[in-house]
Parts: sequence; C-alpha cells; structure tokens
Amino acid sequence: MRLLLLNAGPVAMMAAGDCNKPLVGADMGDRESLVAEAGLGLLSESGIITRIDDSKSLEDEFGSVDINGSLQVVDCASRAIIPGFVDSHTHLLWDGDRANEMALRQSGLSYTDIANQGGGIMKTVDATRKADLNRLLELGRKRIARAATFGTTTMECKSGYGLSLDSELRLLKAIGHLSDESLLDIHPTWLGAHDFPKGVDTADYVEELINEQLPEVVEQGIARWADVFCEPGWYNLDQTEDVVTAAANAGLPSRLHVDEFVDGGGLALAAELGTVSGDHVGYSSDNARAAANEAGTMQTFLPGTPYVLGKELESPVKQCLNNEWMFSLATDFNPNCRSLSIPFLGSLATHRLGLSPIEALAAVTRNPATTLSASEHDGTLGSIRIGGRADILILDSEYVDGWCQMPGDNPVASTIANGIIVKS
Repeated sequence: MRLLLLNAGPVAMMAAGDCNKPLVGADMGDRESLVAEAGLGLLSESGIITRIDDSKSLEDEFGSVDINGSLQVVDCASRAIIPGFVDSHTHLLWDGDRANEMALRQSGLSYTDIANQGGGIMKTVDATRKADLNRLLELGRKRIARAATFGTTTMECKSGYGLSLDSELRLLKAIGHLSDESLLDIHPTWLGAHDFPKGVDTADYVEELINEQLPEVVEQGIARWADVFCEPGWYNLDQTEDVVTAAANAGLPSRLHVDEFVDGGGLALAAELGTVSGDHVGYSSDNARAAANEAGTMQTFLPGTPYVLGKELESPVKQCLNNEWMFSLATDFNPNCRSLSIPFLGSLATHRLGLSPIEALAAVTRNPATTLSASEHDGTLGSIRIGGRADILILDSEYVDGWCQMPGDNPVASTIANGIIVKS
C-alpha cells in the first residue's frame, strides 16, 4: 500500500546529520536544519518513506485521489507534520487500581511509606499475578490504542509486575503478542528486578533472577533488554551490577531505573556498565551525567512522575542541553503515572522546564529512537527521511511547535504508523 501526503505545512524532519546518533546541545533546537518549510509532499510505500518532494510535483505525478486501493492520498491542508513519538520508558502491562494513593501522599506518606503499608508496586503485583493472558492482552490493546491517539508510534514496554518466573514470562509473552498484532513498533524489556516479592529473601530472589528468569527470557527470545530498579531501599548497586552483568553475559543489554529519589550512584554505575539508558536520573551528580554521556548511556527524564507524585517539577534538562549531554524524555506510564500522552509530556517540558518546542521534540523522537534501534546502523525511527519508517503525525496546527502547546487536549489530527493511518 502506498500513502501520499500532499500540501504539508512545515515538516519537522529531525534528520540532520547521522540519524543513528542523538541530537545534543544547540543542535537539538536548530530549526533551520531540522524543520523544512511548507509545501512538501511525502510518499511512503510498504511502510517506508520513498519520496519527499515538492507537493505539486508529486500531485502531478500521482494525482490527488485514491487509486483502486493501491494509493491513498491525504490532503494535509497546510497542517504541520512531525515524526511519530518514541516513548522509550513505559510500564504498559499491569492490572489493578492504585488511585487511592494520591490521598495517602497528600496526607504526608512517602512512596516508601505507602509501599510498606501494602501499596505501591507490590499491590499491583498481587493484582497482575491474577490476570491471565487474555486479560493482559485486553488491557494492552486499549492502552496501545490510546497511545496511538496521542501520536505514539514506537513504545518500549516493560514487564516487572509479576516478580516470579511464570508471571514475568506471561507479561513478556503478552507484550510479544501485542507487538505481533499492532502497527506500532513495540520493544519488550524484562524488569524482573522491579521489587522483591513478599516473603522471599532478597539474596534468594536475585539468584532466581539470574539462574531461573534470565535463562528462560533469553532462551525464548522475548525481551531485548534487562532492567533493574536501582534505588536505595530496592536494588542496591551490587545487586544491580550482578543482574546487569549476568544479562550482558547472556547477550541481553540493559536499561536501568536510577536516582529517582536520591543520588544513589545509579547513573554512575549505569555509565560504568555501559547500559543503553539510565532513566529517571533526577538526582544524579554532574560527574555521573558527564560519565554517562561519555559512555553512550542516554539520560531519560520522566517528568510526568514527579508531577503526579506532587513533587517540585525540577529537572536538569537545561543543564544537559547547555553541557551537550544527550538526553530523552518519556512518559513512564505506570499505575501511578497513568498518562500515555507525549504531548502532555511536551507541555511539561516547554511550559515548566524551559525547553523550546523543537528541543523537546528531539527528546521524544530522534533521541530515544537511537536507544531502540535494532542495530547501531538502523536510524529508521524518530525522523522523517527517505528510507526511514513512515511514522508520521499530522498536527491540528499550522506550526510544528503546536505539538506541545495543548495541555489537556490532543494536538494530533492523524497518526500514521508504518505507513498506515491508525488514527484520523
């Protein structure tokens, strides 16, 4: 199937330089090199962008109406176009409801206090363990559809609410089914080390992770990365290193949750171990940030999480920008942070954290895409370019900046994933 987009407004290509590499510093906001002027048309064939040309030239060659089911034509009517969003940190699959925890936080209880009282991750684990495969698929389909409505075309999806061999494998199996049936590009991560199961010795569970869960995950080929919740009170640095090293030895690279609540040395460890990304990183030291950048470990900020937890929305994204440290943004969709809206995330980044719309767009397209590519020479995600995957958003705005300027509303008029319109 071919798809022809005509009469585009400005197009945020996000394709300057080597698309296998993230944008950093001033390059993240270089509108001249990243955004093309209005008047272009785009042709995709079998999910790949094959032509980007003057709209009138493409219309003269192909026409402006659908042709016998072999060509679909969309008049963009001067609306702006941007790449599909790349959400590189989600906890997509879980069951249960923790909406009561907001009142607990407002009463003065901390994240740890709530966990100690039977809430938090373990409450979700109890509910998720009871969910069969069909229930997990039902939940996943609804959430993927919602993400697509808000313009997400690529998602990383973690397990982590099973914390046992059978339930972790069931979660990853469900993610695999969802990946097979969805037009969105879905990438699975094994997060067996999200917490410690109730009544299980921590050392024994680390042994289970390394000697039981990991071998099954690798043998079945159902995850692309391992992940660990490396935070004081959860997995310490030694335990994290043990899991990451074992995963690496088994051929599974890692992404890590680090330094969400305090500087626990997690990002420094992530840099030392060469993980793909260190996520949260709200309290990491400057030295750790510099080391992560040197090691090629992406800092992924998740501002939706402190927002819903009622914390001050402070983030060193501007510091990273000024120091030319690579960074990304992601939703961290989970039972507490129940938003799959990248546009809302962009509103936080621009209205509250001081990024420009183009800088923030780089952080939710091109940059996270570099951590999800199948190989270091596969820059097909996160940009609009010939040879790239046809993941394209048509905005309800004549400006590319409009993608993040409608908090509480949806600026995406149409979502195109793999060359097919999934929302219009």
